[in-house]
Amino acid sequence: MPTILEIFGLRFYFYSDEHLPIHVHIEHGGNDAKVEISTRKIIYNRGIKANDMRRALEIIELYEAEIIAKWYEYFDK
Repeated sequence: MPTILEIFGLRFYFYSDEHLPIHVHIEHGGNDAKVEISTRKIIYNRGIKANDMRRALEIIELYEAEIIAKWYEYFDK
């Protein structure tokens, strides 16, 4: 379960057996969410507060290229 980024108490990561579309999992305070990168669609949110989720989406937008590069780096081994 490689961690891509940790910022503002939010941890962004992949599971080792992921599938398309490119997405990221987010952990914050024992809660988690899953977001599709290209659309910023929240697939699920299990307990992350709205203001933290907004911040997570902003971070995904800022680091989109890095997240995608790390996805391909990890899964195209």
